[in-house]
This record gives sequence, C-alpha cells and structure tokens, in this order.
Amino acid sequence: MAPRVLVSDELSETAVQIFRDRGVEVDYMPKLGKDKEELARIIGQYDGLAIRSATKVTEKLLENATKLKVVGRAGIGVDNVDIPNASKKGVIVMNTPFGNSITTAEHAIAMMFSVARQIPEANASTQAGKWEKSRFMGVELFNKTLGVIGAGNIGGIVCDRAVGLKMKVVAYDPFLSEERAKHLGVTKVELDELLARADFITLHVPLTDKTRNILSAESLAKTKRGVRIINCARGGLIDEAALLDALNSGQVAAAALDVFEVEPANENPLFGHPNVVCTPHLGASTTEAQENVALQVAEQMSDYLLTGAVSNALNMPSVTAEEAAVMGPWIKLAGHLGAFIGQMTDEPIKAINILYDGVVADMNLQALNCAVIAGVMKQQNPDVNLVSAPIVAKERGIQVSTTRQDKSGVFDAYIKVTMVTDKRERSVAGTCFSDGKPRFIQIKGINIDAEIGEHMLYTTNEDVPGIIGLLGMTMGKNNVNIANFTLGRSGVGQDAIAILYLDQAIDPKVVDTLESTGLFQQVKALSFEV
Repeated sequence: MAPRVLVSDELSETAVQIFRDRGVEVDYMPKLGKDKEELARIIGQYDGLAIRSATKVTEKLLENATKLKVVGRAGIGVDNVDIPNASKKGVIVMNTPFGNSITTAEHAIAMMFSVARQIPEANASTQAGKWEKSRFMGVELFNKTLGVIGAGNIGGIVCDRAVGLKMKVVAYDPFLSEERAKHLGVTKVELDELLARADFITLHVPLTDKTRNILSAESLAKTKRGVRIINCARGGLIDEAALLDALNSGQVAAAALDVFEVEPANENPLFGHPNVVCTPHLGASTTEAQENVALQVAEQMSDYLLTGAVSNALNMPSVTAEEAAVMGPWIKLAGHLGAFIGQMTDEPIKAINILYDGVVADMNLQALNCAVIAGVMKQQNPDVNLVSAPIVAKERGIQVSTTRQDKSGVFDAYIKVTMVTDKRERSVAGTCFSDGKPRFIQIKGINIDAEIGEHMLYTTNEDVPGIIGLLGMTMGKNNVNIANFTLGRSGVGQDAIAILYLDQAIDPKVVDTLESTGLFQQVKALSFEV
C-alpha cells in the first residue's frame, strides 16, 4: 500500500507532483493548516505531513496522528512544530536548512542599500510629487566597514557579497576560524571591536539565550556614532526599545528590520520612524527559494517513506533501520560527549578529534560523527541537526578527524572526543554498559564512572579537603537539591573532578559564587537531553 502524504500549506505544483511521480499518494489542501480542528480530525489518515509556517504541529495534533511517520517543513524554521512530542511519538521532523540561504543574504544586502540611500523614504516622497533631492543625502558602501555578527552559511554569503562591493568586512563568530575568515576575505574580531569599528552592522545568528538582545542598550552605546543596523535573522536579537532610543539620539543613523520581537508585527514602536526600513519577514520570500525548499522537502519525505533514507532530520541521525537498534545508545553517547565539549568551550574550535575503540569502531561512524559534531555545535546554534552539523563545522573551518582502533582497555568499546583550540586541548571519553545507558568514563585524563543527568554541575580543583562540603553548603543555601554526585582525581593532592547531579537547573549566580572562592579551576553548569 502506497504511503499517503497531506500537504496542508501552500506548496508548488511541481513539488506536489514529485510525490505522485515517486509513487506517494498526496492530498493537496493548502488552506487546511489554518483550520486546527479539521486538520486534527483527518491527520490520522496520513503517513506524512508537508508544511510551511501556517500549520502548527502541536501535542494535540500529534495525539491524533496515529499513522504519522514524518513531518517535512519547507524552510528552516520549525517553531511551529513540537519536536519533543514528535520524537516521543516516533515522528521524524525534517526541514530544508539551506534552500533559502542566498535569498536571505541578498535581502540583507538590499536592506543595507536601502538605509544607505534612504530609498523607501525617497520613493514615497517622489511619488507624492515633492522632489526633495537635497533631503535625501546618502552614504556610499564603498570602503565602509561592515560588521557581520554570525559568519555561518547566510552570514558567509553576506561577507562574500560585501567584499565584492569593496567593503571592509569584520566578523564576530565564536566558531569562525582564522583559516575560514581568511578564505572569506574578512577580519575576525571580538564583538566589542566589531561594534566600535563598523559603519554597518548585520546580524546572522540564531536566537538563543546567549544571542538574545545581543544588540542591547549597552552594546549600542559601544557602536560608532551614526552606525546603520540590519537584521534579517531573528526578532529578539535587538532590544527594540533601546534601538528606538539610539535612533532618536543619533547614535544609530538608520535601521533596516525584516524580523521583530513579536510577529506578525501589526504594530511596533519603530514603525513610522523616518530612519527605519521595515519588511514583513521577507528574507526567504523569493520564487526561487520557495520553489527550492518545496522541491527539497518533497524529495526528502518521499525518500524516507519509500526507502527509509533520512535527510535533514532534526530528531534522528541518518542511519538504516538495521543499524538503529544497535547504534541507538552509542548515538546518544556521542551526542552527550559533543554537548559536554560544546558547553565547556567558549572559544573558537580548530579541530574535533574522535577516537572509536573496540566494537563501536565497526559501526556507522558517519552517523556517530554527526552526533558528536551536532552536540558540539548545537550549543551555539540550536538550528544545527545531525545532517547539517558537518556542513556547519566545515564552514567554520573546523577540522574533524576520526580514528578507529581495536580494543585497547578494560571496556569492550568506548568513544573519546578531543577538542582543540588555540589555547588548549580538552578531552572526554564515554561508553555504553549492558544497560544501554551512556556514561562518561574519563574527563581531563581522570578516570570516572559518571552517568549523564539532565542538570549537572561540573567542577575541577586541586585535591584538598573541604571541597565537597563547600559544594553541598552552596547548593543548600540556594535551595538546590543534589540527587547524587561522582568524584575523580588524578592522584592525592593533584587534579580533582566533582560532578553533581541536580534536580533543577541552577541560577548563574550560583556558579559565580563558587568561582569567587578561588578554590576552583573551573565551574560549569551543564544540561543534557536525557
């Protein structure tokens, strides 16, 4: 029996025809995504659901989706999909992360031209019959400094286009290597230097806890007076109230915004400001981009439903059905090892070296590598998935190497991940015991036996008395319950490790309190998807 797919948002006829040509039954109902009740009523009939942004794949919808195997999002954003509940239901969530990169980058360049030459205001004035030639004095882009915050896929294209316009480009990106920066023809800088040097600033980072309000009132005060700002990435990267104040004071000469803190943005304090250009989230809105992502999602969903091949999945690695049963625990371990490295590292990564020892060395290492890299990269870019992670790492100039070796120790198999930066190397190793639960078995060369918990506190210190008591007392004072703990040391009086398993995430102030004692070499609050 042929698999059946529902298309509940607008998709091109060419994309719909791909399903039919591949032997997949397809029902094209582009208005259904807005009718939650009707969609919930009929979703149980389908193996696949192809969507854009109008359809909301909620927990309630998934409860009725008794046959659903895959959700395909034509585009990158999956804010409208409940991925955790989809995973629990065994539903794969796919997106098309690279289909609209050029389109979004071009829109950012277009917005930069718009604020440089006041094109929208000049257009409105001229069409009103005013001919105010002297009013619209613009600035050239030539020889100006463009600050690019986020030099990944889209940001890298913007850098390339700006270099072609003979602009001087400086880029801030924690994962941008010097080699990649040189290839792009840009100068890698820290954020404060970018703010001080840039005549134009464009944002190309995802919205995370670290990037939210990255252009705050404090950051805007550090910019060159008269800077022009472009945001075609995500609303929330700029403090809109602070931006309005900066525009009114002249600190910021102009701003071009395609995204807003609240969307749809039917009203906003920035609307109507003479030095603000606004568009309604048009970054991906070109005929070519919409067609590309539609065709890609149709191909990906057809591949999975007909052959089991997985591409651009956000919640599943690219492995065969036969491999999945054996590799499941090891893929989870690989992700945890990467997540540990990613959370411990605040500086550009030059290389990730992965060692596979014993029986794991004979498994699908490509999938395991993807899990490690995704774990590392996801800390800075939540949009990274198991398929796109190697591409993102390559774009940032991160070298990934893999080594296989026969069983060399007491464990039947283990994985060791070593991260290399300009300042240090950091390694962590782990294994899966017969119970299928991943464990850390070595950190910083110190042997341990540590399960992975959702909320953990990791500390390193010199092996002296009183450390455990201090940790317990500090957690108690901050009303944080310790469920368990694991200790390790390299020798009496030498380096020591403590891992606390906590019942909840802790306030960053707790970490600051511990660091202020001067007794710890490192204190990190860690979180894992267990």
